[in-house]
Amino acid sequence: MVDERGSGRSAGHRRQRRRGTDGKPGRGTDGRKGRRAAGRRTRFTRRGRILIWCCGVLSVLVLGVAGLGTYVYQHLSGNIGSTDLDQRLGGDRPDNLSPGSKNILVVGSDSRDGTGSKYGKGLDTMQSDTLMVVHLAADRKWATVVSFPRDSYVPVPACDRGDGTTSAPTTFKINSAFATGGSTGDIGSAAACTIKTVEQNTGLRIDHFASVDFQGFKGMVNALGGIEVCPEEAIHDKKAQLDMEAGCQTVKDEQALGYVRTRYAVGDGSDLGRIGRQQEFMQALADKAQHKLTSPDALYGFLDSTTKSLTTDSALAGLKPLYDLASELRDVPGDRLTFLTVPNYPRQEDVPADKANVVWQYPQAADLFKRLRHDREVDKKKLEEDSARVVTAHSVRVQVLNGTATPGQAAKAAQRLRSLGFTVTGTGNSPRPTDTTTVTAPEDLAEEAEVLAGRLDGLKQGGIDPETSPEATPGLVTLTVGSDFEEEAEPGAGQEPDGAAPQG
Repeated sequence: MVDERGSGRSAGHRRQRRRGTDGKPGRGTDGRKGRRAAGRRTRFTRRGRILIWCCGVLSVLVLGVAGLGTYVYQHLSGNIGSTDLDQRLGGDRPDNLSPGSKNILVVGSDSRDGTGSKYGKGLDTMQSDTLMVVHLAADRKWATVVSFPRDSYVPVPACDRGDGTTSAPTTFKINSAFATGGSTGDIGSAAACTIKTVEQNTGLRIDHFASVDFQGFKGMVNALGGIEVCPEEAIHDKKAQLDMEAGCQTVKDEQALGYVRTRYAVGDGSDLGRIGRQQEFMQALADKAQHKLTSPDALYGFLDSTTKSLTTDSALAGLKPLYDLASELRDVPGDRLTFLTVPNYPRQEDVPADKANVVWQYPQAADLFKRLRHDREVDKKKLEEDSARVVTAHSVRVQVLNGTATPGQAAKAAQRLRSLGFTVTGTGNSPRPTDTTTVTAPEDLAEEAEVLAGRLDGLKQGGIDPETSPEATPGLVTLTVGSDFEEEAEPGAGQEPDGAAPQG
């Protein structure tokens, strides 16, 4: 992956990235262990995953809508929920750096209505179990789908709850944004809060939003007579209300919903493993739909359930815009569709008490999002190679200097770094005042400097560009706080404490 950042300030120079030598994948990079333990993998194409899971079973819509009568077409189109997001999102958003490309945020949600309320004790708000961004290139010759683990520990901005009140900014699980915005049942507020959170942490401008409700998903499965799954071991999960024996079997109704939502009772209990199971299940559903839905009645029942499960932004609502999007995706060559999970590792490695969350791995995550912002194709193999060696925040030793005229800024920044897991060795005043926050390090700590810069920057455009210099303090990365240094909310206020197991 080419480093696209500028050459940096004249006082320093860019480092050459080091890699691991053992060739082994880094911790938390893909969740393969969880997926292997989940059961027999279904062989399926990447084209099917992007068309079915990422865009709400769009390929089936493409197959079905052409022969529909006017009344049925209008009825199905009317099933699709929509929300106007422009006013909710405001003007403080990332710039569109690649006109013509599209970023579509896709959420797999559980509204907690009806029987769904039994999944996850004490939860009565809207929840998101799956979160991903589909980046469709401007030339439509490639596409990349990036999955975000729901336990990603990230800054969540202040959000409108939909009832006239505003939540406080915090740092917590990325899926909490959907629940915070949707605390009053308003999916528009849930979508807006999720979009703001993703935009703040990736720098990507989101063009469209689509939510697939898992409650409506049951009707899709039932219309097909169920889906066959083949777990290699028995699954007994009280949270997902699921009891299954090992071996191949057909699931539908609540059992199907429990299967795609189960987590702790399968494999290593990771959210990464659940992502793989959900993708496999949805592809199996798509394959069966394309082969079985030959009668008008069966097709109508399936499409009725599918469209009822969808909520989109107002520009994407309706069969026609969804059909057009599906056609664009269908034209992307199969070998140019890339599926990634944001490089990450367990936050416990930085904060021992936190066994529930993961943090994104830097600088790899920063490089990934920078490429997508500029509409440049991601080399998955290169990304995985660069992610093989994990540099944790805890392993980075930092001194913090105050480069402003305001006393106490270094101490505030040091407190923030400690909450992120960095090892702060001390604070002091910079000999040279500065308006710009900088990160400097000796050459042998260039990668550690990148880690610090990435975590502080939040991946915003025009953020901190770390430097190496022979004049830097040996053995330490130096953060010099300028007047542009932004305060950030304390982590997890009023929510799950560090170390608590996430619900659902």
